[in-house]
Amino acid sequence: MMAATAAKPNAMRIAVIAGDGIGNEVVPEGMRVLEAVARRFDLSFTWDRLDWSCERFAKTGAMMPADGLAAIAGHDAIYLGAVGWPGVPDHVSLWGLLIPIRRTFQQYVNLRPVRLFEGLKSPLADRKPGDIDYLIVRENNEGEYSAIGGRMYEGTELEAAIQQAVFTKKGCERVMRYAFKLAMGRKRRELVSATKSNGISISMPYWDERFAAIGKEFPEVKTSQFHIDILAAHLVRNPTWFDVIVGSNLFGDILSDLGPATTGTIAIAPGGNINPERSFPSMFEPVHGSAPDIAGKGIANPIGQIWSGAMMLEHLGHSAAAAAIVAAIERLLADTDVRTPDMGGKASCRELGEALAELVKAP
Repeated sequence: MMAATAAKPNAMRIAVIAGDGIGNEVVPEGMRVLEAVARRFDLSFTWDRLDWSCERFAKTGAMMPADGLAAIAGHDAIYLGAVGWPGVPDHVSLWGLLIPIRRTFQQYVNLRPVRLFEGLKSPLADRKPGDIDYLIVRENNEGEYSAIGGRMYEGTELEAAIQQAVFTKKGCERVMRYAFKLAMGRKRRELVSATKSNGISISMPYWDERFAAIGKEFPEVKTSQFHIDILAAHLVRNPTWFDVIVGSNLFGDILSDLGPATTGTIAIAPGGNINPERSFPSMFEPVHGSAPDIAGKGIANPIGQIWSGAMMLEHLGHSAAAAAIVAAIERLLADTDVRTPDMGGKASCRELGEALAELVKAP
């Protein structure tokens, strides 16, 4: 269950959770590329491989051990593949693994870059590289995904399900400050807030108030807000408008699937569940799910997993190594025909991973 490599001064201890479905195929390729870039930049990894998954749930009744979070709390980061498998309800698998990690470790920022690379064709007419290049910052610990609620009068005509959204001052402001700081570091210095205050009359006006208040701390950043419905439309019709977007848990979740879908394939999209204060490990995972329909066929696209590894390196302070991975992805897509089937090619998951590992070995 646990395997380790020898430690070096620049060693990073990483908890690896391949999880379910194609997670077991893309994670090894992510590790392959990370090992390759580590050799180039004199880094090393200690990989602690964990069997936390729906398969484990089927055998033991739990997605992870009772002391699982305590066991990885001291790691530098968590590298996750995918969670979910037919036969285990999604709310059981996610609330048994992914959400406890995000909340216990206060990974309150879910950061998801959206970018159209040269060499990939957008499903949006006439869009080219540079037209789609923005960041989605999703609040990751509260909002609409609360555990407050219940059912009443089950099995009767009066049956009802009630679930409450939770928007706290601290929760809103900390994710908004993170988004503003990201916007400050980009050329355009623009931040959009996703809202729905015309229809959701309590929590969303509160979100808007906090956004306006935090905006006063960052006068250099140009701000605007869009209701979530028209914002989704604009991500399709006018993606060039956007630089950084901040949204609640639900809105950010939806937008960060929609956005990558406009870049050619959602399979390339990376994600980071980040604890900015570094008091706990952060977790890095691709946006895609476990894809049971193609699991085991060896055709999954590992780019999302590999790019997530670059985000992990960036978070851990190894920006040059992170940039080398992104540059390798750029070269692969722009200069070669190595593609998995979702990108119109015939390469296997492993072949694409091996190609990227070769590309990161040298500038």
